[in-house]
Amino acid sequence: MTLALPALVPALPTHERWFVESQPAGDWSFFLSPLPLVLTAAVVAVALVWRAVAMRVDGPELRLLAPVGRLVPWIPRLLGIHLGVALLALAATGAFITPSIDHLEGAGGNALLLVEGALGIWLVTGWQLRAAAALVLALAPALTVVAGWTALGECANLAAVAAFLVVVPPGPDAYGAARPSRAHLRWALLWLRLGVGTALIVLAFSEKLTNPAMAIDTLERYPALDVFALVGLQVSPETFVAVAGATELLFGLLVISGAFPQVAVLVAMVPFNATLLLFGQTEMVGHLPVYGVFLALLVYGSSEETFRSVRWLLGRTARRVEMPVTAAA
Repeated sequence: MTLALPALVPALPTHERWFVESQPAGDWSFFLSPLPLVLTAAVVAVALVWRAVAMRVDGPELRLLAPVGRLVPWIPRLLGIHLGVALLALAATGAFITPSIDHLEGAGGNALLLVEGALGIWLVTGWQLRAAAALVLALAPALTVVAGWTALGECANLAAVAAFLVVVPPGPDAYGAARPSRAHLRWALLWLRLGVGTALIVLAFSEKLTNPAMAIDTLERYPALDVFALVGLQVSPETFVAVAGATELLFGLLVISGAFPQVAVLVAMVPFNATLLLFGQTEMVGHLPVYGVFLALLVYGSSEETFRSVRWLLGRTARRVEMPVTAAA
């Protein structure tokens, strides 16, 4: 039996372009069909309600995770390591910024890979990371030239980590402990959430909701992704794609909202880690910056001193908090 509507089973998020031949997005007729539209509306409603409820809770939602908040001073250092290892591993395998861009040739391509690898090493060292992070952001034009605007949006998670480190770099002591002002931390976390959320939303559309052909190709090559089949349900490939896209869209909106970050991260880590069993090293390297972001949101969301900064958005309080002008680290 084929179900016309999806059951309440989260689809595993994956980056199709990393594992199958890339196909252009833009099939808006699929997104504008009834099921994707209904799921999108439901996802937006859930995200809005999620934030509205969270704003009524004055404290971390999972108090038992309070000890995790002790890692707050070292999150910038850990984010630098996550981003650095990812860039170094990508460069070593001949990929630029993302595993799907592995076709660089000639002196120009080799130069980009060398720069990428060098920045990865620099970020791992922990020395003067504001400058290193700024140079990572400066790679955006090269990425756009090589792979286009869609790829730039899909890789916004790396830019998010780099932007965070520009605003809140590790401190000067041996372990990189950082103690930024509340204004600096708010802006850093806002850029972090916006970047990662944007990447997830762009991927939801570019690889699923407006690119069902590539998503179905991925499902045919890797049938283990079909979590519906694992629980004994049969759904059409189109239904699976719609649910998978809506799931990724939901994660993106929840990250941007910053609401209930502990719960959101713990739930998101289940599907993000499950795909490691199927795709292995490529998936792990490509998702390293995302894992770093999840760690940051979990830690900052577990601290009584910083949980409000995680969910801060531009609004009335923004008019009282000027955009920080950071000094050189």
